[in-house]
Amino acid sequence: MAPGTATTSVPTRAGRPAPAEAPVPAPAPTPAPTPVTASYEPRFDCGRTCLDLLATAHPAEQLRSPDRLRAWIAGAGVVPPGTPLTAADASWLVRFHELRGCVGLLVRRDPVPEARPYEIALGRVNEFARAVTPAPRAVRTDEGALVRVLEGPPDCAALLAVVARDAVELLTDPVAWAGLRQCAGDNCPIVYVDTSRGRRRRWCSSETCGNRERVARHRRRAAALART
Repeated sequence: MAPGTATTSVPTRAGRPAPAEAPVPAPAPTPAPTPVTASYEPRFDCGRTCLDLLATAHPAEQLRSPDRLRAWIAGAGVVPPGTPLTAADASWLVRFHELRGCVGLLVRRDPVPEARPYEIALGRVNEFARAVTPAPRAVRTDEGALVRVLEGPPDCAALLAVVARDAVELLTDPVAWAGLRQCAGDNCPIVYVDTSRGRRRRWCSSETCGNRERVARHRRRAAALART
């Protein structure tokens, strides 16, 4: 230390200098919020079980796990309420996705008999439909009412057969086929059977696609008035 240089220190009770305070760390940056993925619930208003299955691909994949597939099977009425589906696994998803793709190919355009993709899809649906469907039974509850149950836990092939047979009935029923419609909403691929009076139903849902169309129409009118 150079002569004449004075030093100062803050005395403590023991007469020793107090240690320098540690620097306060800067607060950690707030992490960005995790994007929330929209969850879409299955719909069962397309008029046929096979079309309800087809609707599970829009607006996002809904059959993305065995649990979601179990929920759809029960909600679509493929099995009676309370039927155990514990055997459902990833292989079930693959097979239901395949059947869904075949149904979509068969109902979304006019069939051309010589078109190979159509014939392949038709052949696969027929193969799915050949399996034995679950055997139902009528049993009494504790209250004495008769309810429908299955003879035993169904396997994947039996449940696929239920949906595939519904597709066969749709394809071969002239009345149902004549009522087949695709939603008129922008970019909506939902296919349904129109059973409305006069068969004037335009949208898969008046609350969604129908409402969007009404809002768009109102905006177009408002914009036209603003230009005049």
